[in-house]
Amino acid sequence: MTSLLINKLAKLQNSVDNIRNICILAHVDHGKTSLADSLVATNGVISSRLAGKLRYMDSRKDEQERGITMKSSAIALFYLEEGKEYLVNLMDSPGHVDFSSEVSTAVRLCDGAILVVDVVEGVQPQTKVVLRQAWDEGIKPVLVLNKVDRLVVEMKQDPLAAYHHMVQVLEQVNALVAEMFNQEVLEQSSKVTQEKKNVEIGVDDVYDWSSGMEDADDSSLYFSPEMGNVVFCSAVDGWAFSLNTFAKIYSKKLGFSESVLQRTLWGDFYINMKAKKIYNGAGAKAKKPLFVSLVLDNIWAVYEAVVVRKDKERLEKMVSSLSLTVPARDLRSTDPKQQLSAIFSSWLPLAAAVLSMVARKLPSPAQLGPERAEMLLCSKTKKFSSLPPATQELKQHFVSCSPSGPTIIFISKMFPVARSQLPEHKARPLTAEELADRREVARARHAEKQQSEGAVQLTAEQMEQLTTREKVVAGVEREAEKEPEIAFIAFARVYSGCVEPGQELWVIGPKYDPAVTAVSLESGQVPLNCHVTRATVDNLYILLGRDLEQVDKVPAGNVLGMSGLASSVLKSATLSTTPWCPPFVPVVQSSVPILRVAVEPVLSSDLPRLEAGLQLLNQADAHVEVLVSEAGEHLLVTAGEVHLQRCLADLTEEYAGCQVTVSDPIVPFRETIVIPPETDMVNEVIQDEKPEEELVVMETPNKQCMVKIRAVPLPAKLARLLEDQGDLIKAMARQKGELTNKTMEEVVKLKKEVFNLLDTDERLQGTGDKIWSLGPKRCGPNLLINMTDFSSSEVWPGGQVARDNTDTRTDMESSLVQGFQLATMAGPLCEEQMMGLAFIVEGWEVKEAGEAGWGPLSGQIVSLVKDCCRRAFLAKPVRLMTAMYVCNIAVKAEVLGKMFTVLHRRRGQVVKEELIEGSSTFTVTAHIPVIESMNFGAELRKQTSGMAMPQLVFSHWEVVDIDPSWEPSTEEELLHFGEKADSENPALRYMNDIRKRKGLKIDEKLVEFAEKQRTLTKSK
Repeated sequence: MTSLLINKLAKLQNSVDNIRNICILAHVDHGKTSLADSLVATNGVISSRLAGKLRYMDSRKDEQERGITMKSSAIALFYLEEGKEYLVNLMDSPGHVDFSSEVSTAVRLCDGAILVVDVVEGVQPQTKVVLRQAWDEGIKPVLVLNKVDRLVVEMKQDPLAAYHHMVQVLEQVNALVAEMFNQEVLEQSSKVTQEKKNVEIGVDDVYDWSSGMEDADDSSLYFSPEMGNVVFCSAVDGWAFSLNTFAKIYSKKLGFSESVLQRTLWGDFYINMKAKKIYNGAGAKAKKPLFVSLVLDNIWAVYEAVVVRKDKERLEKMVSSLSLTVPARDLRSTDPKQQLSAIFSSWLPLAAAVLSMVARKLPSPAQLGPERAEMLLCSKTKKFSSLPPATQELKQHFVSCSPSGPTIIFISKMFPVARSQLPEHKARPLTAEELADRREVARARHAEKQQSEGAVQLTAEQMEQLTTREKVVAGVEREAEKEPEIAFIAFARVYSGCVEPGQELWVIGPKYDPAVTAVSLESGQVPLNCHVTRATVDNLYILLGRDLEQVDKVPAGNVLGMSGLASSVLKSATLSTTPWCPPFVPVVQSSVPILRVAVEPVLSSDLPRLEAGLQLLNQADAHVEVLVSEAGEHLLVTAGEVHLQRCLADLTEEYAGCQVTVSDPIVPFRETIVIPPETDMVNEVIQDEKPEEELVVMETPNKQCMVKIRAVPLPAKLARLLEDQGDLIKAMARQKGELTNKTMEEVVKLKKEVFNLLDTDERLQGTGDKIWSLGPKRCGPNLLINMTDFSSSEVWPGGQVARDNTDTRTDMESSLVQGFQLATMAGPLCEEQMMGLAFIVEGWEVKEAGEAGWGPLSGQIVSLVKDCCRRAFLAKPVRLMTAMYVCNIAVKAEVLGKMFTVLHRRRGQVVKEELIEGSSTFTVTAHIPVIESMNFGAELRKQTSGMAMPQLVFSHWEVVDIDPSWEPSTEEELLHFGEKADSENPALRYMNDIRKRKGLKIDEKLVEFAEKQRTLTKSK
């Protein structure tokens, strides 16, 4: 990019109304990066001939090799339309489910989004996810229907069939928008309904049963070509058009006004050329719609002439009739792709259509609404009005995007850059003055050389000076070597004010509360543990894809890179000049990191390098988690297999620079109990079942305390509800008195659902208001229920409990709850967390005194309750629960059988399969255990010759329906499974693997057959 254009971009940063911050969102392989290539080519960064092939925004080697984007990256583009100059900050984001966190970091900094959909495949799972992310962040999307060329070349559809196919895809996308809109409207109307319940209705009054859908305006939400927010394109062939493109062309030819053609080019309209009129009802009268006759027929004709018939004479006639200037060399080319690209780039240039839509339809940073400002500054669990007045005033600076207000910046991620690639370390062209100085120095040196005759004997003093200088130079070089090779640049956006190099800012952590510490910070005092530090900004950069360019100042509304913050910011943070600024709401992650491995260096001497490398990796990747286990292992937690491979490659090649050994994936399990089964393993009815003692009674060693506990399985829906509502339960426990009305409504709704679900089980009826605690970590899917005469504390906010201070149990309550927390954190099977259990405390007695010498009673109670809960757990039929992926597979019909074979081998269950209309591709949805999913993608591609593409994302927990300790006992079971149960028990295998990894005892035979000794000798 030329220095003239960079100066132009820097100048445009000051005109907020002409800035567009946009990101490209799509499912994997729908053509985001190819589309970005054509937009980047308009600024001369890459050749227009390479657009769609180079994938410029994929700067990593593994991105180019795999053909998928793995990180979000940004580039600033200049766009001129009708004399108006625009600065477009374009962000390309990944479509693979493993990297959906990168999408979240890009979406947070944007005001608008380009949603790209492959017109052949239609709406795919990740399309729904990214559209939901855009909706949740409150940004406006526009639609690009990509790969229209596939309808001609691959699908062999005629223009009319292609038009109907496009209508269907458009309806699919709009159905997603409608679903999200309806959900939001119904949520708002439920609030109004709650308020109405408190108003008495008279006899003559009519109750309003409306849901609010009738009054809600959704006219501007949907994608509609006539509204100008849809573009049809083929990124690989470099063409795109909106209705406005052809409306301009045909208004001159046919004599209709542009506005009329804009309204009628899409839809059930046809033209009568004799009457020179446009009529409605093309379908009923078997006429071609305008979109087919005026638009698609012409595009299909070009493809037919170039790709199918290869008719050069007809092609030359088309070029002359369209008045296009195409180089003769391109027309003579034998490569059809080059011919198509040359014709279409002259006739329907892609960048012009897309950037025109971006400039006209997407908002500027100055149009950031008050709702989005509140959403960024205040979490859903708090009221915006509950924030301090000085904090509430900041909303005006957000909405107006004022460069004169206090500086507020949000950093969404830190990305690594090689220090040698930073602009200040790159070689730059010399100025005329520097060239003149160098010339003078060279002349002086040449003159000295001519004057001196032969070698000159140096004195001892001169030799000493020379040696000292060499030592200093060597020391400087050694210091330079110590400096890390990787620099971290903050990927950020200025929401208010103006930022300059050298400016000092507050770095605000996620737990910072301005109401508590802002006053003392203003006076210059920094209290301990206030979650805020001071940092100085080093350099500011315009982001230019693979390059950076230094700037002196960045005003509000711009996306930028910032250096010098690596020691202050880990992954994301809020920066501000005012201590009254609250931390921004954390970026919402659509997927959960579930795949963990333990890493260790091959050479033990490389351990410090590995630890330093893991810290760098943790900072560079927004979605990775780096932990140290209790056993001292270094754990790496990633979103999936592809994400894990990328992290390990980065760790070994860039950050640690040493070889590492990676353990088998450590997949989390859950332990649970079930209702006693009625049939055995061969579906025979179980008879003569001995009733087991469920109630467990235990005492402390000093006989001072006694508890009676019974374990009961929770209804499956309730366990799932508590798991899903973990964040709400956390907020409920932390901020009992400060919950917003909306959060209180959610709590009341949750309480009602919990009560109803508990009442569905006979053993748990009426226990809803007796919930003592949730576990583990006070927010898990297990309940501790108090059925004793002790008045325990209330879980639900607003509940008042009369405490009896004379009762000796009051001081010991926290110990009992802590014992329950420890028991649910590590179950007896393999020390994994419990899930879906209710521990009912039916008796609790504490005597005044007990036997001496056993230590504090509180510690004894913790151990007692933990052991009692574990014993009550083992008194019931126990099961393991495994994490399940939902697996979406796009597969060709001819390899369906092979795909099912691979799935069943890995204990997968097919849930749904659908044929994509007009193609031979099936979309199969299946559930597969996470533990069985290693190398699943590679095996599936190998068995199906690359005709199946899986996408794995965590879905739910599922019970492994077999007891880990089961052995064949009945006659039928012995007959079916054999005396030694030769068919493997998967639950026992999983349990033993976990116990082996954790160093726990395993009941496993080391010698299987000890009767006969075998001597292995070489066969003669």
